[in-house]
Amino acid sequence: MTDSFVRGDDSRALIEMTIGECFDQTVLRHPDGEALVVRHQDVRWTWSELKARVDAVAAGLIERGLKPGDRVGIWAPNCAEWVIVQFATAKAGLILVNINPAYRIAEVEYALNKVGCAALILAPSHKSSDYVAMIGELAPELAAATPGMLQAARLPGLRLVVVLGEAGHAGCLPFAVLASDNTAVLSDIRLDPGMAVNIQFTSGTTGFPKGATLSHRSILNNGAFVGARIGLSTADRLCIPVPLYHCFGMVMGNLACTVHGATMVYPAEAFDPQAVLEAVEAERCTALYGVPTMFIAALAHPEFDRFDLSSLRTGIMAGSPCPMAVMREVIDRMHMEAVTIAYGMTETSPVSFQSDMDDPLDLRVSTVGRVQPHLEVKLIDLAGDVVPRGQTGELCTRGYSVMLGYWDDAERTAEAIDAEGWMHTGDLAVIDDAGYCRIVGRIKDLVIRGGENIYPREIEEFLLTHPGIADVQGVGIPDAKYGEELCVWIIPRAGAALTEDEVRAHCRGRIAHYKIPRHILFVDAFPMTVTGKVQKFAMREQMLRILEDGRKRAG
Repeated sequence: MTDSFVRGDDSRALIEMTIGECFDQTVLRHPDGEALVVRHQDVRWTWSELKARVDAVAAGLIERGLKPGDRVGIWAPNCAEWVIVQFATAKAGLILVNINPAYRIAEVEYALNKVGCAALILAPSHKSSDYVAMIGELAPELAAATPGMLQAARLPGLRLVVVLGEAGHAGCLPFAVLASDNTAVLSDIRLDPGMAVNIQFTSGTTGFPKGATLSHRSILNNGAFVGARIGLSTADRLCIPVPLYHCFGMVMGNLACTVHGATMVYPAEAFDPQAVLEAVEAERCTALYGVPTMFIAALAHPEFDRFDLSSLRTGIMAGSPCPMAVMREVIDRMHMEAVTIAYGMTETSPVSFQSDMDDPLDLRVSTVGRVQPHLEVKLIDLAGDVVPRGQTGELCTRGYSVMLGYWDDAERTAEAIDAEGWMHTGDLAVIDDAGYCRIVGRIKDLVIRGGENIYPREIEEFLLTHPGIADVQGVGIPDAKYGEELCVWIIPRAGAALTEDEVRAHCRGRIAHYKIPRHILFVDAFPMTVTGKVQKFAMREQMLRILEDGRKRAG
């Protein structure tokens, strides 16, 4: 029997350039092509116009004393300046540190100090967060500091704070004056594709977040291969409603467009289904990215049918499993006949598997496609042995895309990447004889009920066949008798009047009795990260409180 080991096609050579070099080549080929559209800022730049801004900001950062290898944080929602900073830091040899827009004071303090940011570029505010005020609280010394010469007790490495816009803030440099005409300084920067260019903090559901450190080579090539799978070219306009601080936006979006010369279209600061629909129609976007919950929200928009989405042909759905019903609606109602599924993680830059545009629908829904070029993947059991095809094992990835490591954390790096270079993902998967991979869950999400393994994703997929269920998520809940029981949270479809008994009746005779959910909760929404991922740990904690309150009332 064949082992669960697959190797990607290596006939197309890896790009051995830095991000800045690749960006400049695209500008030379398509100087007047439209590079960036940011609708909420009324920005519309060609590649040459974007380059002029990128080079000026890169020179400005160097003139203010930043040196190759220095870390520069960016704390802002999606905006044109984010894109400029992404490419400017890459050109200047700096390491861009993505700060989650949802972070509060303690999280920002941890992130900046963990990687030793020398500079921070931030929006004045976003939603309910006053970023300038939070930095002022962390560094009260900022008020009296000369821009670029900050010395703060709680942020000892931070020297320069830049605020987006033209307004002045005490001790901060306005982004509007950061740019420099002395772009000749860029010719003195000597970089290598293997150098670090980006640090992204992983979710950190247990313990502090880890700073996954990624190289020019890893994220540039990943963007290239991801874009190639959906056929991106200069004729394409990609709508990107996913956050820039995440790999989905800055790698699969911006870098894929850069390599293939496609147009980046940003509909809003943060995801808004109406803004996405408006952008696709007005900009005649040919491709659209999103996590399943984003597509679900767009499809459920009350005015969905008035938008002309006929320009769409392809896109990527990733970040969490795609329900069959959602995929069918995306193809039928959004005209995305060539939409693909991608799987990966921040630590692998991010994509390891992706379906092809011409894969049969059942494979594009039930699997995450086949392995990406120049990567190796194996599935292993608890003993570390490769399992046979068709059996479940932990997915491990090796190749150019694997991170350089977790910043300043050798211990957790060694836990994630073994001595042979394999990144252990913690995801459970099955690979079939044709090389298609199916993700069946997380090791930590596996529910073991009375010795029987239950994969929540399998039950979620089954329950979505009920016409009254719009979305569902499952988690394991401790149980005195069986060790664990399955709990599902269900979002009913509009107008559906579901009951727990009806849901269980739908299961009886169709799935094994031990897989029928013991606990069922009807909700309007799931706890989510800003990237649209469901926080199952939060579901579990909340359900435990609900059950405990019920026991107290019953007692």
